[in-house]
Amino acid sequence: MTIARMPSGTVPRSEPAPRQLVPRHSLLVRLTHWINVFCFSLLLMTGAQIFNAHPRLYWGEYGADNDHAWLSLDALNTSTGVRGVTHLGSLTIETTGLLGVSKEDGNPAARGFPSWLTIPSYQDLAAGRRWHFFFAWLFAINGAVYLIGGLVSRHFRRDLLTTKAELAPANLAHEIVDHAKLNFPKGEAARRYNVLQKLTYMGVAFVLLPLMVLTGLTMSPGMDSAFHILLDIFGGRPSARSLHFICASLLVAFVVVHVVMVLVSGVWNNLRSMITGKYAIDVEGDAQ
Repeated sequence: MTIARMPSGTVPRSEPAPRQLVPRHSLLVRLTHWINVFCFSLLLMTGAQIFNAHPRLYWGEYGADNDHAWLSLDALNTSTGVRGVTHLGSLTIETTGLLGVSKEDGNPAARGFPSWLTIPSYQDLAAGRRWHFFFAWLFAINGAVYLIGGLVSRHFRRDLLTTKAELAPANLAHEIVDHAKLNFPKGEAARRYNVLQKLTYMGVAFVLLPLMVLTGLTMSPGMDSAFHILLDIFGGRPSARSLHFICASLLVAFVVVHVVMVLVSGVWNNLRSMITGKYAIDVEGDAQ
């Protein structure tokens, strides 16, 4: 009997592990997710347009040019020309070309956020407010649909509610280290959200987004007349504006981290799960 031999130095080629498509995101989650992506992008750019009308933030009930601002994007006339300076508390950072001063028609011009980050690109507070309010209501309604749908379908209890074991310090430390090392769940574990995802998504859905809506409403004189308690809760419109800005910044940070995690953990697999609802896992234990 002849026995076939492999050439010397040849490494046996292993067969790729079989993959299985499993349900990951419901239709409600997918639809509200993409509507949020669209609305938040428009809100961020129109919000930057509104902010540029007075690029300073205050705490308390009053805020004007002569009041102390905890954050300001200023344009200063110097011997070398107009310079952009960002003040954050006692910290001063030159940000010419990005914040405070950016080029328009080839010339430096006083501008909080640059034109490429605002809608419309030119300074127009009225247009920015109209766009912002329209998409803010769409954003709020979409969020309400997601919250109600999540409660009715038990999505939050089933998929996002954490357990005592998950919140144990040792487990949290383990998850943080795994994320820092880019060690992502594999196999059956990839079917479920990990504890960091659960805490983050719940915090965004039940803390950040409601706070964004409420602080936005507080900046409306009409809403303040009907619900004066909003001013008492947030300590005045300037404070509400500051909190609105901070919440928006935290949401931007969340989106950046979220996108990075999508990129490093498998772009197509994550996109497919958010488009079709199906996520591929390796039945032998390795996420695809």
